[in-house]
Amino acid sequence: MAQTAFQPDDAIDFKTDATRKLAEHAAALSYDDLPQPVIDLTKRCVLDTLGVTTGASGLIEESPVLKDYVRDQGGKAEATIWGFGDKVTAMQAAFVNGAMGHMLDFDDIGGGHPSIVTVPVAFAVAEKLGGASGKDFITAIAAGVDVYVRANQAITVHDWTMTEGWFATQLFGYIAGAVTASHLMGADADQMENAMGIAYNQLAGSRQMATPASTHMRAMQAGWSSQGAVQAAELAACGLIGDKEVFEGRYGVYHNYVSHRDTEPDWEALTGELGSDFPVLKRLGTKVWPACGYTRPVNTSIIHLRETHGIDPTTVDEIEIRGGEGGTKLLSNPPYEKARPKISIDAKYSIPYTCGVAMLKGDVKLGDYLDEALADPVHHEMGDKFRYVEDSDVSAESPMPVVTIKTKSGETYQHQATGLPGDVNNPVSQERLEDKFRDCMRYAANPVADSDIERIVTLCADLETLEDAVEITNLIS
Repeated sequence: MAQTAFQPDDAIDFKTDATRKLAEHAAALSYDDLPQPVIDLTKRCVLDTLGVTTGASGLIEESPVLKDYVRDQGGKAEATIWGFGDKVTAMQAAFVNGAMGHMLDFDDIGGGHPSIVTVPVAFAVAEKLGGASGKDFITAIAAGVDVYVRANQAITVHDWTMTEGWFATQLFGYIAGAVTASHLMGADADQMENAMGIAYNQLAGSRQMATPASTHMRAMQAGWSSQGAVQAAELAACGLIGDKEVFEGRYGVYHNYVSHRDTEPDWEALTGELGSDFPVLKRLGTKVWPACGYTRPVNTSIIHLRETHGIDPTTVDEIEIRGGEGGTKLLSNPPYEKARPKISIDAKYSIPYTCGVAMLKGDVKLGDYLDEALADPVHHEMGDKFRYVEDSDVSAESPMPVVTIKTKSGETYQHQATGLPGDVNNPVSQERLEDKFRDCMRYAANPVADSDIERIVTLCADLETLEDAVEITNLIS
């Protein structure tokens, strides 16, 4: 669409019913309104989110810190912290589970990470309410994710989270999670709109947490979004009135967070074809490697070249990454430090380390981020072979960097990915998704029996038939 100047004085006149339309849509949405592909995708997201969250409970040292923190606060035993089994308030459970859901950087992806700000919220609220049918559970998550994806795709600036410095997961997570929680609580359109308005007042999410990465603050952002979402829905249910026009208002989302780009949001992308089009089907992918999304194109090219040409990792002399000034550059520099990450989150934000592992092994697994793997000099040596070259011509034509592998004997192999494994056009099989889930569950803080793991796989596959979705999380408590 043609881009026009977006001025604050005009903003109040733009589509003043956009928020109301979304609220009415989310409140009225029923299971029967959902296309089968949306139902199937939602069930996959539930399984995936449960796995990566529970795995983080035992793999990431901050997880028990968060668990102990909320437990020591006290409160009603309303909902479960996955992997530990502690019962805390719904807000507290959403906070810890939401944060843990992003700590492995293995959760699904599509304009941010919508599942970790909706699935933990849905389980926390369902437990507090005394249960929720599988159909209601699926619908509530689908409603929240729909609002999230629409809000994100309405921004017409490419790679805006990097240029603007906002983290979409938290920025839209509060509102999306509030929609999910409110739907489970039976909100009408007025209550839904109030919950969205209350959630809007909590919006935040700076990308400073990634520069440098040496912190799990990015995961905390998902936790705060999930906690704030439950709080917003609860306050709206108590009768608190929220802001109106949170997307289109003079000081709404688009003016406050992307206004200086001088472009008008795509309002059709925000509210067009509500109930008949679910853009999540065109956006949401599954991660096949437990690292930052900007490693995915490089991993894809390296594994492709490795397998296609039978490249022996010991023969590699240099791996050149040619791309723009965005995330690929961020994850490539400074090269020496990136090749020698001290903690797992730094390794996940490192192309020399993560993609070096892909060169060495042809895959990247959770175990590649354990302390002994981070200290492995073989990984450091391979990481030192990476060289980043900034090339605006590459980034102008494609967001995918060009990867060139040069061998010690002089051979040169080059590839630029056009699609990524796990994306909507190349989805992972159900079998691979379930294997990923099983691998994650192996690392639960409190071990989960193999029989219970298999039972969870079955329950998620049959989620719409369950009388109570909480039956699933009872198995990891």
